[in-house]
Amino acid sequence: QVQLVQSGGGLVQIGGSLRLSCSASTDNLDDYHIGWFRQTPGKEREAISCITASSDATYYIDAVKGRFTTTRDNAKNTVYLQMSSLKSEDTATYYCGADRPRDVMSRLVVTCDESAFTIWGQGTQVTVSA
Repeated sequence: QVQLVQSGGGLVQIGGSLRLSCSASTDNLDDYHIGWFRQTPGKEREAISCITASSDATYYIDAVKGRFTTTRDNAKNTVYLQMSSLKSEDTATYYCGADRPRDVMSRLVVTCDESAFTIWGQGTQVTVSA
């Protein structure tokens, strides 16, 4: 089973940018759908972006669309979440998740929902302040 290691995050001012990384030391991440999720205290973890194993499609929730970008670097076995124009409401703990498609066709479509992901990174805090 792939193990996900996250890096990035931290404290940033409103309007600033951060990049989160999700890497794996074992297994190839391009065998997996990768999702980015965030969670604030007292709330459920929500999916904010996903990228298919085929890398043909990415999904974003409306709250981050146009500000966040998910990309893969297969050479580095890493998936990135580039976050720009950050808002105070983006403050949360961010997680990456992995879901292995069961067949070739399943590589093309991802269910961008927490229930579809079973492998998780350790989480990283993002705090956006004035």
